Amino acid sequence: MAKHAPKKSVNKTQMKTYESFNLWANDQAPEHRKLIRVLRKLVNKVAPSLSETVKWGNGCWVGEDWPVIFIFAGYDILQFGFFGGSYLSDSDPQKLLKGSGKFVRHIPVKTLRDIDEIAFKRLIKKATKNEREG
Repeated sequence: MAKHAPKKSVNKTQMKTYESFNLWANDQAPEHRKLIRVLRKLVNKVAPSLSETVKWGNGCWVGEDWPVIFIFAGYDILQFGFFGGSYLSDSDPQKLLKGSGKFVRHIPVKTLRDIDEIAFKRLIKKATKNEREG
């Protein structure tokens, strides 16, 4: 009797893809859209050298060499994050950045009050500088 290979499980959940940041932003929960607009305006103002895109189902800003900033919009959570966030601790005296991974850090954003423009600008500038300097 021939043995059959075990059946492989198939992951039926697939990450949604988007052709542009606009399409991604417009597809987010209504309560997140205003926060995304404010964060988007801030990043584009402070770091015009970064390009908007969508990676891994998240709104992202990328530099010449790698992704720098992201917005993760989950069902009931919005995170404004930095791919190299572990290198930003000296620019985060308020300890806004959360996470314990090797590189990525994020800031939970639930309301407009959570967006500290001065602190966010400082982090965006430092993250962009780090990307340019490698």
